[in-house]
Amino acid sequence: MKNFKSHFRFNKQERSGIFYLLFIIVALQVAYFMLRSIEPTASNNAFEENEQIQDQIDSLKAQEQLKDSVKIFPFNPNYITDYKGYVLGLSVEEIDRLLLFRKGGKFVNSAEDFQKVTKVSDSVLNLISPYFKFPEWTKNKNKPASPYKTKDVAKESTLQISDLNSATTEELKKINGIGEKLSARIVKFRDRLGGFLVNEQLYDVYGLEPEVVERTLERFQVIKKPVIEKININTASVKSLSKLAYLQKHVSESIVNYRNINGTILSFDELSKIEDFPIEKIDRIKLYLAL
Repeated sequence: MKNFKSHFRFNKQERSGIFYLLFIIVALQVAYFMLRSIEPTASNNAFEENEQIQDQIDSLKAQEQLKDSVKIFPFNPNYITDYKGYVLGLSVEEIDRLLLFRKGGKFVNSAEDFQKVTKVSDSVLNLISPYFKFPEWTKNKNKPASPYKTKDVAKESTLQISDLNSATTEELKKINGIGEKLSARIVKFRDRLGGFLVNEQLYDVYGLEPEVVERTLERFQVIKKPVIEKININTASVKSLSKLAYLQKHVSESIVNYRNINGTILSFDELSKIEDFPIEKIDRIKLYLAL
């Protein structure tokens, strides 16, 4: 017991050292808790929204997307597809607002109209609006003219639009940029599909430049849709699937193999799991398929 007590006997110098050590430990603990209470305030201030900086970020993102994308040609923004909207740097919500507006049979006739409908930021609008190409009559709508004349011009513009599914090669050749080969290719692609169901399918014609498609859609659009017998993706053979212009034979084989291994395909989203499936065209492909 005497030896045990000897361990707790300290001289004055040792007691001072122990006191200072305890003081330092307590001071460090107090400083730690004080810093923890200050940090949240600093973090909250660091994440305050700055609209000006956000606009700059949107602009830079759009510029990078344009650099990485295909060359952009003048186009009519009324006919922007999901894919082209993505390439131009538009968000899904902005593209959907335009498509919903167009479903009502309405058109945007200026960059200002485009921004009002899509609610796109100024930075992105300034980047893509130089490529906008509207019909000539929209540029003259502010010039002094008789109201009857303006009405006639609009009516004439509407009457010029013909059905893309009944257009002949001779009619298509009248479009600047479409010659003998391209007009024949358009008709051949249309016949293989059984007819166009949406205007955007014109972009899928091999060799047809986007700006030529835009000009074509100013004169021809899908007015009368054909009756299509959809292919059941869960029962169709490789040969039946390959008849669809969008599916190559090896992709059709992959679909059948996937079906044999995994059973019934329950949604079109599953097709993204299939190797080499052209998922960027799924919106058009599923028009011809049934589950």
